[in-house]
Amino acid sequence: MSSPGPDLLDVIVVGGGAAGGAAACHLAALGRSVLVVDQAPFPRHKPCGGGMAASVQHWFPFDLSPVVEAVIERVRFTWDLDDPVIAELPGSSPFWIVRRSRLDAFLVEQAMAAGAAFEPGVRVQRIEKAAEHWCLDVVASEGDGQPRQLRARAVVLADGSGSRHAAALGLGPRQPRYATTVSVEVEGTVQNPGTAHFGFGLVPQGFCWAFPREGGFSIGLGHFIGRPLEETAALEEADAVLNRLLPSLGFAAGSGERCQGRLRVWDGHHPLHGDGIVVAGDAASLCDPFLAEGLRPALLSGCRAAEAMQRWLNGDQMALAGYSTAMRQQWGESMAWGRRIAQVFYRVPRVGYQLGIKRPTAPQRIAQILSGEMGYGDIAQRAIRRLLFQRG
Repeated sequence: MSSPGPDLLDVIVVGGGAAGGAAACHLAALGRSVLVVDQAPFPRHKPCGGGMAASVQHWFPFDLSPVVEAVIERVRFTWDLDDPVIAELPGSSPFWIVRRSRLDAFLVEQAMAAGAAFEPGVRVQRIEKAAEHWCLDVVASEGDGQPRQLRARAVVLADGSGSRHAAALGLGPRQPRYATTVSVEVEGTVQNPGTAHFGFGLVPQGFCWAFPREGGFSIGLGHFIGRPLEETAALEEADAVLNRLLPSLGFAAGSGERCQGRLRVWDGHHPLHGDGIVVAGDAASLCDPFLAEGLRPALLSGCRAAEAMQRWLNGDQMALAGYSTAMRQQWGESMAWGRRIAQVFYRVPRVGYQLGIKRPTAPQRIAQILSGEMGYGDIAQRAIRRLLFQRG
C-alpha cells in the first residue's frame, strides 16, 4: 500500500460515539492520521442507560473514572414492582454508570490529544470505494454549506443504530432487527445510589431499567420481541408504565422528558468488515437482545476494530476478516444464546421470572453476566430447557 498523500488520511471514523471514539483514540495513539466526523454538535445528549462493566477499563491506557457517575454494587430485580430479587455484583468487577454526553466527548478528547482531528456537525452523504482508497461525500448537518469530499485509506463506520450506510456496504445484517425503547432522564435525590433496578412485568415482551447517576436516574423501557412499536404507541405505553415506576423510585409520575428510539439488537452472525472498512458499535447490531447492554460491545468493537485496522494498514490483508471473527467469538457467540433466552423469556415472562430470575443461583449468574465475567452460553441451555418444559 502507498503512503498517504497530503489529503489522504489513514482512517476516517464515521461517528463520535463510544465505538467511534474508542477506535479513534487507539488508532491516533498508534500514530495514524485519523479524522472523526459526527453529524451532531458536541457535547450532545444521547439517550442511553449508560451502564457498563468496569472491566472495560482494561481496554484503555487512560483512566475512565472521570466520566463514571455511579458505581453499582447490586442489582434489584422485580416483577410488577414486587417480588424482589437482589443480586450482589462481584467486588472485583462492578458495574459503572456513565452519561453518554460525557463519555463520548471524553473519548473524542483523548483521540484529539493523541493527534486525531474532529469535525462535529458533519453529515456523511455517501461512502464509496475508489481504487485504493475510500471517498466520503460530506456536508454540514445544518445550513446550506457545499458538499465536499474526504479521502482515506480506511474507514471505521460507527454511526449508531440509525446507520444508513452499514447495510448498503454489506456490513452487518441486511435487515437489522430493532427493539423499541423509550428513555427518560429524571433529576433529584437518589435513594440507594449503589443499586440498579430491572423491572419485569410492566412492559409487554420487554422490561424497564432505572440506573442511578449523578443527580438523578437514567430510566428506559424496551420491547425486545415482536414488531417495533410506532412512536405514538410507544410513548403512550411508556406513560402508563412510568406513572407506576417513577413513584416507586421517589419521583412524581410525570417527571422527565420522554424520548422514543430504536436499538439495533444482535440478530445473527454477519460480516463486519470489507476491503479497508469495518463497522462497529450499534451500527454493527451488537446490542444485547436480552438485557439491552450496548456500551460494552460498542467499546469492545471500537478497540478491536482499531487493532485490526492497524494490522491491515501495515499490510496484513486478513486482519479485517480477523476482526469479524474476533467479534463473533468474543461477543456474538454469547449473544446467540442471549437471543434464544430472550425469545423464550419474553413470551412467557412470568414463568421466566420465576424459573430464571428467582432460582437460588440466578442472582449470582446474572451479576457475573452484567460484570462481564460470564456469557449467556454458560447458563443458556439449562435456562431454555426449564422454560420450554414449563411452557409445555
